[in-house]
Amino acid sequence: DIPAELKVHRVFALDTKRHLSLLGRYPGFLAKPDRWCSWIYTGTRAGHKIVRQFQPHVIWSTYPIASAHAIALRLRHEYKIPWVADFRDLMTEDDWPPDARQRRELRGLEKEVITQATRCVFTTPGAASYYKEYYAAEPAAKFVCLPNGFDESSFTHVKTKEQQVGKRLTLLHAGILYPWERDPVPFYNALAALKSKGRVSASNLSVCLRATGHDEYHRPLLKKLGIDDIVELAGPLPYREVLQEMTDSDGLLIFQADNCNRQIPAKLYEYFRAGRPIFALTDKHGDTAAQINQEQAGIICQIDNTNDIEHRLEEFLQTLRNHKAKTISTDRIQRYSRINQTADLAGVLEASMQE
Repeated sequence: DIPAELKVHRVFALDTKRHLSLLGRYPGFLAKPDRWCSWIYTGTRAGHKIVRQFQPHVIWSTYPIASAHAIALRLRHEYKIPWVADFRDLMTEDDWPPDARQRRELRGLEKEVITQATRCVFTTPGAASYYKEYYAAEPAAKFVCLPNGFDESSFTHVKTKEQQVGKRLTLLHAGILYPWERDPVPFYNALAALKSKGRVSASNLSVCLRATGHDEYHRPLLKKLGIDDIVELAGPLPYREVLQEMTDSDGLLIFQADNCNRQIPAKLYEYFRAGRPIFALTDKHGDTAAQINQEQAGIICQIDNTNDIEHRLEEFLQTLRNHKAKTISTDRIQRYSRINQTADLAGVLEASMQE
């Protein structure tokens, strides 16, 4: 929610795809650097007015709306105000975006932003390190990692329940489950193998995939493998109800492929707050695995290795039954609350103003 005392200035903008396309197609120059480029002019004009009226000490802009950085870049040139550019994830990589022309254009903007910004903020160590190495001529202190976190107020009405002995175990994945970046097929194969060996069944295990966004892809796979009695494709729920569901589950699932090694799903921090053990299907060399290992919050297995998943999943389920599963310690959880992270953000803003 936006605090009542926070003043929001709105400007005219068009979404090129929605407002300027014909039969779903539009010229590429109408979407540089993104589909909302029309607000670069109106946003910059409003920015001039705001700077003159309020004389801010620092400018903050946030990606993945690249045009927001384009506006901040113009204001930085004009007023020389300290500027913190929040990238969150990577804007470009050697093979991203896949379209070479778009990649060149974004990299051009990216270079200007990183050269001109006072600080550049990223949500993972991998992303910050990548840019620190790629733009080695820039001061290392310019690149800052501020991880995602959770909002404690969202958990106000969430109640923690005692885990019952001998009941059917429940595993939950909350959110989009992409067929590519979070391919669950090896997990499905491992689950089918455990079922065929009599290690799991619908009577002792339930896996809930909540709001995958791709049910039409998952449903036939589950049926073909004969695990649709164990795995439920569930629809979306209100946000706070999902948080309660996380807390009620015996274990929580994370999927993250190696092409996202420099990213960490934001839900991981909500999982930390829920306090349940995590079964992570990811690359052992990525930031997601490193974060879970650092907090000793669960078990890691290779997302594309069915045998590894099968053995580690059986181990995970056994630790849940024995109440010996690893979870993040209570005293470590609050370091990821947005209230505590605000102090880190304040430090970045203050440091930028001193340069």
